[in-house]
Amino acid sequence: MTEAIRPVFHGFEQIPLREYAERAYLDYSMYVVLDRALPFLGDGLKPVQRRIVYAMSELGLNASAKPKKSARTVGDVIGKFHPHGDSACYEALVLMAQPFSYRYPLIEGQGNFGSPDDPKSFAAMRYTEAKLTPIAEVLLGELGQGTVDWVPNFDGTLQEPSWLPARLPHLLLNGTTGIAVGMATDIPPHNLNEIVSACVRLLDDPEASVADLCEHVRGPDYPTEAEIITPPDELRAMYESGTGSVRARATWKKEAGNFVITALPYQVSPSKVIEQIAAQMRAKKLPWLEDIRDESDHANPVRVVLVPRSSRVDGEQLMSHLFATTDLEKSYRINLNVIGLDGKPAVKDLRTLLEEWLAFRTDTVVRRLRHRQEKVERRLHLLEGLLVAFLNLDEVIRIIRTEDEPRPVLMARFGLSEAQAEYILETRLRQLARLEEMKIRGEQEELAQELERIVATLGSKARLKKLVKDELLADAKKYGDARRSPLVVREAAQALDETELVPSEPVTVVLSEKGWVRAAKGHDVDAAGLSYREGDGLLAAVRSRSTWQVAFIDSQGRSYSTVAHSLPSARGNGEPLTGRFSPAPGASFQALASGEADSRFVLASSHGYGFVTRFENLVGRNKSGKALLNLTPGARVLQPAPLGNPGTDRIVAVTSAGHLLAIPAGELPELDKGKGNKLIDIPRAKLGTERVVAIAAVAPGQTLLVRSGQRTMSLSFRDLEEYLGARATRGGLLPRGWQKVDGLAVE
Repeated sequence: MTEAIRPVFHGFEQIPLREYAERAYLDYSMYVVLDRALPFLGDGLKPVQRRIVYAMSELGLNASAKPKKSARTVGDVIGKFHPHGDSACYEALVLMAQPFSYRYPLIEGQGNFGSPDDPKSFAAMRYTEAKLTPIAEVLLGELGQGTVDWVPNFDGTLQEPSWLPARLPHLLLNGTTGIAVGMATDIPPHNLNEIVSACVRLLDDPEASVADLCEHVRGPDYPTEAEIITPPDELRAMYESGTGSVRARATWKKEAGNFVITALPYQVSPSKVIEQIAAQMRAKKLPWLEDIRDESDHANPVRVVLVPRSSRVDGEQLMSHLFATTDLEKSYRINLNVIGLDGKPAVKDLRTLLEEWLAFRTDTVVRRLRHRQEKVERRLHLLEGLLVAFLNLDEVIRIIRTEDEPRPVLMARFGLSEAQAEYILETRLRQLARLEEMKIRGEQEELAQELERIVATLGSKARLKKLVKDELLADAKKYGDARRSPLVVREAAQALDETELVPSEPVTVVLSEKGWVRAAKGHDVDAAGLSYREGDGLLAAVRSRSTWQVAFIDSQGRSYSTVAHSLPSARGNGEPLTGRFSPAPGASFQALASGEADSRFVLASSHGYGFVTRFENLVGRNKSGKALLNLTPGARVLQPAPLGNPGTDRIVAVTSAGHLLAIPAGELPELDKGKGNKLIDIPRAKLGTERVVAIAAVAPGQTLLVRSGQRTMSLSFRDLEEYLGARATRGGLLPRGWQKVDGLAVE
């Protein structure tokens, strides 16, 4: 019979890469979810936080002790329980010590532990010291009373608790955030008194709904005094689903004519808010403010003063704008995703969270009582043996003196257990004095009563529930405090329109031949007299107002726009329009216009085609502009002419050959965009040499100025009748010497 072939192990296993990658990734995912990112519902802590708190208790760093260097604590944590980076561990320690980060800090720090301005500006761990706060006793007080399961640490040399026996639902008190693989958690902090009140309600009424519990838990309670403005029905919906959002808003008051910000939303830096407001002031988007000052100090952790330009500034309107445009109002995502008692992560509603925690707490109390019951029963057993020895003291002493092995003899003589006999042998003689009998019987009586109470409590659900309830109320009385974040119903913040923020002032917008733009204050500006870059000069200038849009038209007939107040000052050379907009390669800017949305303009090309349009059609919302004027090959865009009344005004066009034509404005169609109709006739044979130089719209009572070199000819509205004709005709010829026209103007 042949011997069976045994498989040979070569020291490695061959598996498909796909299977290996899937297994490795799933293992890593579960590790991140369960051991790093998500908190356990029972004590509300992530593993690193739990290990820090436990290591500090092992070092004796309770609330009444002297603090020790943070480096000592971090060393113990990463050396004994948490083999990860020291900086990450220290950052977790610091977070639990920051009163502006934790609603109920678990650690009391000495030294620089960061500031609301920059929470990560804390000093190195070799410079700071730390110890536990009094409320940490809620997590650690019952640790040695058989309430938790112990597991080996990472190298198997020590034991560490799987969880801490929290006497309060710490998960909801301090909240937590974390990002795992494929899931995240965002649990806000809450007020201790409100949470305990909800727990008591659920103990008294196990059928209570989330809406009933929301009568007690009115909403999150952040470490800052900023207002929570989320409506109550949205908060209730958030607690019912386990997901949602909460909006917090800074508080402010009026003081000596200034607006003083006294509290900021959770995790909002005062310096960042000041920078956001200052940036708007630099961009001329907050003309109502003259100055902003940071007057925060130890007495007033947040005091940001806004100085208005005048006493007429509406504080409510200004602050509403700032709430909408800065971090003075902030929204927080809520995702009640935790590791439940079944060891699985899940998003839970408020009722489920409290129900599971009460089950956890009840189990902890039962384990504590049973552990105490065992200790009491053992002590009573030992005291019973000690009392036997006391009543037979002479015989006990004789046996101890004469016997080589007194323990079995004592056990046989008096019917003692091994533990009782051992205890008698370890007892000092002075404890067997006459008065000790009364002490032994007194202790027996006390322990018997305690044992009776424990057994009665363990045997009655009602007594057990009352014990849990009484302990919750006692801790609430000891550690509870008033709500910090007021719940206020407010209207939604509304950002003001730029036109409301900027004062309406007259400005003149100047465009150079090479596409550089600037704005000069006032309408009495000599645009031609301004300084220009070498090789550049004036192309066109229009009168506008700081709140109006200014439209620019390029050589391809596309229109772009921006607000006048955003343009650079005329003190310099301005800025190139190509920095603001993105025209097509080779395109150049040839005209500009400005006005209110419903004002009308005549748009035309140098080939004599044009139409009337409203200014709103010239406004291009994006950097690439919008198609406006269709140009025939070789045509240029003419400077748009503002039109008053289409029923009475006359549109005038003049060519480079001196032909001038005036037509009733009503003869030209009103379009949104396009090529338009022919304004004035230019013979096809002359299109290469003759072109339309300019157009203008003249109202009754106005005068048309015809510029030729250094000379100007004035034509009144009545004088134009000589040049009045039908649209698309040749028009009249200007007098000799005026036929080389440089431009038209109206006054």
